Parts: sequence; structure tokens; C-alpha cells
Amino acid sequence: MKISGSFDINLAPADHSQHQESPNMFGRLLIDKTFHGDLDAKSSGEMLSLRTPVKGAAGYVAIEQVTGKLQGKQGGFALQHFGTMSDGNQRLILEVIPNSGHGELTNISGQMEIIIREGKHFYAFEYEL
Repeated sequence: MKISGSFDINLAPADHSQHQESPNMFGRLLIDKTFHGDLDAKSSGEMLSLRTPVKGAAGYVAIEQVTGKLQGKQGGFALQHFGTMSDGNQRLILEVIPNSGHGELTNISGQMEIIIREGKHFYAFEYEL
């Protein structure tokens, strides 16, 4: 199945430790999202990022727990993020964590794409149940 829709996101700084002897900047953020469309759900999670002294070079990992309805099926699942950025090129992987599904989404697997257009956030989610 392939679905798409929009989402709202709120990122808030979380307590984190700075590595004083590193030229890199570590960050930790709390994630809160509301998905709209065929995925009618909320999620919360945490992101760990690192920005290098080179402009536009960064990486992040995150895990978020999604709970709500997916095409009318009630339940939830967890997503794992892996992203890097260099020289204006981005690579972003979001996958459903195996066996993280619950409720009517117990056996879910899949990948999600995040699209940002004109400051608005959209998702494309390809999944199997």
C-alpha cells in the first residue's frame, strides 16, 4: 500500500551534553508530530544530531512512536530515522522498526519519505500488513 498526506511537527530542545573538546556540535531534540490524511496519528520521539564545522554537513538519528489510525486500522508502530547532509545533498531513510507494530498494525513493515515543500511537511508511506 502507498499513502501520502501532510504532518505538523514541533521540535523542542532536550537536555544534552556538549562534547567540549570536539569541533562538532551535538544536539538532542524532542519530536511531536500530528499526521493528517490516510495516516491519522500522533507521534513522539527523540532525535540526536551532529553538525560539523563545514557548512551544510550534518547527520541525525531518531526514533518516534506513532499511534493512531492507518487507513481506518487502529494501532501503532515505531519509525527509525537515519539522515545525512553534505554539499546540499540529503540522504534520509525512515523505516518501520521490525515487530514494533501493535493493535491492528501488529505485522506492519514499510518505509516513509518526508517531503518539505514551501515550508510545509508531507509524507509518503509505503507499507505492508
